[in-house]
Amino acid sequence: MASSRPEHLTEDKPDGSTLVGVVQRITFRNDANGYTVARLAVDGETGAVWPSDGSLPGGSLFGPAVVTIVGRFPSLAVGERLRVWGRWVDHPQFGRQLEVSDYAVVAPATVEGIRRYLGSGLIPGIGPVLAERLVAHFGVETLHVIAETPERLLEVPGIGPQRAEAIAEGLRRHQGIQQVMVFLQGHGISPAYAARIYRIYGDDTIRRVRENPYRLAMDIPGIGFKTADGIARSLGVAHDAPERLVAGLHHMLQEAAERGHVYVSRRELVERAGEALGVAAEALAVPLGRLVGQGEDVAPPKAVAPPLAVAEGERIYLSSLFRAETGLARALLRLTEGWGLLRELDDGARWQAAVAEAEQAAGITLSPQQRQAVLDALRHGVLVITGGPGTGKTTILRVLLTCLERAGMRVQLASPTGRAAQRMREATGRPARTVHRLLEFGHVEGEGFRFQRNEDRPLAADAVIVDEASMLDLPLAHQLARAIAPGTRLILVGDVDQLPPVGPGYPLRDIIASGVVPVARLTHIFRQAEQSLIVSNAHRILRGEDLVLNRPGGDFFFIECDDPEQVAETVRELNAERLPKYLECDPIEDVQVLSPMRRTPTGSERLNQLLQAALNPPRGDGPDPSGGLVPFRAGDKVMQTRNNYEKAVFNGDIGRVVGIDPETGSVWVKYPQPDGPQVVEYTAGETDELTLAYCITVHKSQGSEYPAVILPLTTQHYMMLQRNLLYTAVTRARRLVVIVGSRRALRLALKGIREEERASGLAERLRGGAA
Repeated sequence: MASSRPEHLTEDKPDGSTLVGVVQRITFRNDANGYTVARLAVDGETGAVWPSDGSLPGGSLFGPAVVTIVGRFPSLAVGERLRVWGRWVDHPQFGRQLEVSDYAVVAPATVEGIRRYLGSGLIPGIGPVLAERLVAHFGVETLHVIAETPERLLEVPGIGPQRAEAIAEGLRRHQGIQQVMVFLQGHGISPAYAARIYRIYGDDTIRRVRENPYRLAMDIPGIGFKTADGIARSLGVAHDAPERLVAGLHHMLQEAAERGHVYVSRRELVERAGEALGVAAEALAVPLGRLVGQGEDVAPPKAVAPPLAVAEGERIYLSSLFRAETGLARALLRLTEGWGLLRELDDGARWQAAVAEAEQAAGITLSPQQRQAVLDALRHGVLVITGGPGTGKTTILRVLLTCLERAGMRVQLASPTGRAAQRMREATGRPARTVHRLLEFGHVEGEGFRFQRNEDRPLAADAVIVDEASMLDLPLAHQLARAIAPGTRLILVGDVDQLPPVGPGYPLRDIIASGVVPVARLTHIFRQAEQSLIVSNAHRILRGEDLVLNRPGGDFFFIECDDPEQVAETVRELNAERLPKYLECDPIEDVQVLSPMRRTPTGSERLNQLLQAALNPPRGDGPDPSGGLVPFRAGDKVMQTRNNYEKAVFNGDIGRVVGIDPETGSVWVKYPQPDGPQVVEYTAGETDELTLAYCITVHKSQGSEYPAVILPLTTQHYMMLQRNLLYTAVTRARRLVVIVGSRRALRLALKGIREEERASGLAERLRGGAA
């Protein structure tokens, strides 16, 4: 591993070589470990040490101007000037290379070096275009001007006081980043994660990591316990140190929550943690006691402060999930109180008349099942309405809304995602919002980000209706229920046969299983809907039956193809050429490719590359105006990959790139929202939160609906070939489904019912009165 040494340490290793030069090109880079192959344009500096055997790389008589260097480098960028130490090796395929063991970043000394350095994207606020203008004006003094007399930047046209200060601050921050990068790389952190750590911890990074390396696993998205543990061990934390064992137990609880579990049994937790930590189970008794006994009035153990865990008998919960489960159970039971007495006093005749009037006004005739669902919603505090496609859930909502509004009631509509809320708005003709917006999630001065609707400030509503309720995980369902005042109706509408939520728990399933809340199960498929193969095949999937395919003029097709590469090419052709013509639709907006997995030849990562090239190729013949700084193109379909509360965009939100600033590397993305489009800016250092979304995983598609869906299905997806995954993918489509793949993979998906049960106590708490 190359380790960056301070610039003043320029002595040569007795058995090595030293070169000074500017990074001309990065040939290869592995962001996971920082391994890099680069081309270094070597200075003519005195003191450069070439191979000791007298041979010269590349065979030039006077020594080459450009050499290949290999090693692990944090945040290496084109334009940086380096002093490198290493040894020459002969690669059988690529020839002579300098295998770098140490290096130092050296301030660029030439106009060209400064231009490349500033234009590399390392300095926030400066891209290739602005770098060219700065160097053209200040020459070799550019860096000195930025650092010492930033007010002189006003001499360059287009730069005002605020931008001048931002540029100077960017350079100062980068110099700080270099020190942090050196420290983190020395402890095995990849450049990509090192940059992420710095963005969150800032100039305090080194102190905070030394003080508590295990906090990284809690504070930095993408960094898990193993990485934090590696740093801790390199900092001298012992194998059996109490803080390591406590952090390891906490990690196992987090890992279980990521798999959907709300709690872990004591025995399983100790066994898994002991195996992962390499210690005997007996050694974890005291750390586990510390973990579950840790509260706000207890000083955290040295170097680690995991959140409180709760032991309830043999169940061990993360404290946040324990509060969510008990809180949701109490809130739901509170919402059901008193309604039984009201039903005894009211025989329902008033509501039956109201439903009949609403049907007549809307020109709708409800089925007996549908009519009973509307009546149940009017006469109960909490109701679940569940059913598959074509069973009339939308019709029920229209009639129910008419009844409630005619009775003078205030109604709030919401759904877990922006796309689902938009669909709800279109289907009902009423305003609908995401659950986060409904609960007014946002920043509160002195408190950070939180939901501002709660028990003390409940929603101003007489009824709250939530669509796509199968997507609600336990924490969000708890926040929703606690914000609903007693006497307010809560109607949860969803399809319990779809994939479970991405987060922990499965509240909709548990509420149904409890038997405490009334459930309207819609099983009748209406004749008009049944004519669609999308609808009828969805129900065949649930029953594990063979599908009806390729009916002329139909809406459900299967293209048999066993070779993964040919599957990928067929998907590309369908999306870019055949379906837009067949449906007369937009290939980006109206067609969505869904894949069971991310990494395979037919996974979302590979297909996104193919589809971007086909649907949004580079414009013109010129070079990328951002110099490779921006990983996206204007017009790209992109998805947010993690919750960003400051920007109010959330994991799974899909939008379009509407603007790119080649000077700064900033990207603007427009997201559809029920109350109008939202344009969000991402700086160069934030674009790693985005990924291409021409193809997304089936899990990420929950709550969305598209005119056409293309689903690649191969046996390489074996572990994900489950009935509920296939059902969820198919039911995302309105007009057309095309499955491309092997018949064996399709059969496996139809038979696959081995869904892992999620450990949850919600149903039990509801039956027990939330004890």
